[in-house]
Amino acid sequence: MSKLTQYQLVKTRLQERLSNGTTRCNLCLWRCKISHGQRGFCQAHVNRNGTLYNLSYGILSSINIDRIEEKPVRHFRPGTRVMSVGSYGCSFRCKGCHNLEISWGVNALDALAKGQSKAAWVSAESLVESALKADVQGIAFTYSEPAVWLEYVLDVAKIAKQAGLYTVYVSNSYISDEALELVAPYIDVLCSDIKSMRDDFYQEICRPATVKQVLHCIKKAHDLGIHVETRTNIIPGKNDDPEQHYQTACWIRDNLGKDSPWHITRFFPAYQLSHIPATAEASLFGAQDQAKKAGLTNSYVYNDKGCDCAAENQPVSHYINDNNASINEVKQCAASCCGDEGVLLKKFEQV
Repeated sequence: MSKLTQYQLVKTRLQERLSNGTTRCNLCLWRCKISHGQRGFCQAHVNRNGTLYNLSYGILSSINIDRIEEKPVRHFRPGTRVMSVGSYGCSFRCKGCHNLEISWGVNALDALAKGQSKAAWVSAESLVESALKADVQGIAFTYSEPAVWLEYVLDVAKIAKQAGLYTVYVSNSYISDEALELVAPYIDVLCSDIKSMRDDFYQEICRPATVKQVLHCIKKAHDLGIHVETRTNIIPGKNDDPEQHYQTACWIRDNLGKDSPWHITRFFPAYQLSHIPATAEASLFGAQDQAKKAGLTNSYVYNDKGCDCAAENQPVSHYINDNNASINEVKQCAASCCGDEGVLLKKFEQV
């Protein structure tokens, strides 16, 4: 029989109590209204008697060590190594997602909600200590959307900065102003998607964002002093219009600067877009031509990768120095307010 580890859920940092026990989560731009026993769209935040808690705090789905250029980031500490970490949950539901089990994390988050999870739990202090012992120069929050587990990202980033490590935040930029302002002092780099310059693309492929919302977040990060690099994954027949690429490059030039890097990546068939072929190289280099036409000086084409995915499948315990069997013990919350059944599993319904 598996041993149970009792742990305390961490309160969601940005929450707003409404009426009748409903609470709004203000981490991302969904701003979900969540009732008791219900989880938000990301499935990682749960309402327990009017208070929101983050199920995924300290829960790691993946760790990998690679060069910062793999994020992709090319104009901040080039050649250095970074420990990349991810959890579970996302504020998007992209039809071409390559990281379903990690990014959406439906099974993992259900198990956490039921108190039946064996997912690795690592304290913020232990993660930073492990990064230092691995002789990396930074920590990257990636694979899943960092805004979903912002409480942990914030705790790790604070300790990392004190230890002399830099921090990278790989995101869809569907984060609220409040959350961005909260984390900005501890984040060195934002690597953000600009998936398209058309709202209908976002609505079809990765609801619910709008172009204006995403671009606002990217610009705000830049204005807050974070080093920003952007990327676009070009999907044949969806966002491969050269005029869109020119518009994207012009926006980067006008809002982030002509020297701001733009990473152009290749789409590979996945999930509900598995019927669409991989992006032709001509389309990738055509987008780069549009970047040059717009006056961008640093555009990069990647014809061998489409996303920042872990290259190895080593267990989390391989990288963590705790040498503690409790890392993968069954996680059960120490609180008793939900009774023996644990956290209720009612799914989020948009209000």
